[in-house]
Amino acid sequence: MSSLSNTKVPLAYASCSIGCNDSHTLPKKLTAIASAGFTAIELSMPDILAFAKLHLRPQKQGDTESDDIDPKDYDSLVNAAATIKAMTDAKGLKVLILQPFANFEGWPEGSAEREDAFSRLRGWMRIMEAAGTDMLQVGSSDTPAEKIGKDRSRFVKDLRELADILATKGFRCAYENWCWSTHAPNWEDVWDICKQVDRPNFGLCLDTFQSAGGEWADPTTKSGLVEDGRSPEQVKKDWKASCDKLAKTVPKDKIYFLQISDAYRMDPPLEDKADENGMRPRARWSSAYRPLPFQGYLPCVDFTRAVLQTGFRDWFSYEIFDEGPDGKGKDYDMDEFAKTAMQTQDRLLAECKKA
Repeated sequence: MSSLSNTKVPLAYASCSIGCNDSHTLPKKLTAIASAGFTAIELSMPDILAFAKLHLRPQKQGDTESDDIDPKDYDSLVNAAATIKAMTDAKGLKVLILQPFANFEGWPEGSAEREDAFSRLRGWMRIMEAAGTDMLQVGSSDTPAEKIGKDRSRFVKDLRELADILATKGFRCAYENWCWSTHAPNWEDVWDICKQVDRPNFGLCLDTFQSAGGEWADPTTKSGLVEDGRSPEQVKKDWKASCDKLAKTVPKDKIYFLQISDAYRMDPPLEDKADENGMRPRARWSSAYRPLPFQGYLPCVDFTRAVLQTGFRDWFSYEIFDEGPDGKGKDYDMDEFAKTAMQTQDRLLAECKKA
């Protein structure tokens, strides 16, 4: 097991997860992230769309704001990404990845949805080239099982094809378990899929929230823990065993980066059903209730330590969606917020080194 002494890792921040109002534009986000000492960003599609709308599409005469950019207007998005790259270069920031690419795998052969998924892939690759990144983050699909089935071999086939298409440009895929996914909610699921895809450019995005928030915690229970017939003590014991298994089984070079965030315990608990927009409880939890580590209740240190014990010393990326414990919004100064994240990283590594 790898020693955790003298641990140092490069640090990124997800552009979509800093800022709390419309005045917090992408240029201001980049300034806050760079000033705090982060050296890379995860570039998010929502930020590209917002930047293109504000800076690259001229307003119609008499309009107070321009029309929204179509997410499939790849010519405009490529132009926006090229401008963003110039901005990140000027601030000494690397564009680590483009994210989040969702609901790709599993669509039936010949379906319009499958055709659209592969069309989106090629469009996003154009944006990746313009932004100067070689990595695409792909989340495990949360499309309902009645639409994509549960046959893992079909998901593997699609993702193998995705990896091969990315390889034509020298690009990589970082595949992430989303804890509300219909077919791969846990790290063991995406690691099994990764092994079956068996491509040199296909690895994992691991995440403290996605794993602890699926295996250990539950936003729909009063205790905040998974309640599936096991005792709380057994849930915690199984979680420790899962972290130990990760540390011993996942090769460090198959972890492309680690995302960091905590979660608030929900009081009252979320209703255990999809909302009017079809979002499952854990998806709603993910979108607004994810503070910095040590501000929530997840065992972030356990998971981070397990990742480091693989020998991994590559990118940590902070992805913080913090609307406050009540989800009603939280006002903050971005510069100070980013500096606090940097300080949190120091504490996180210090805690990981403890026995």
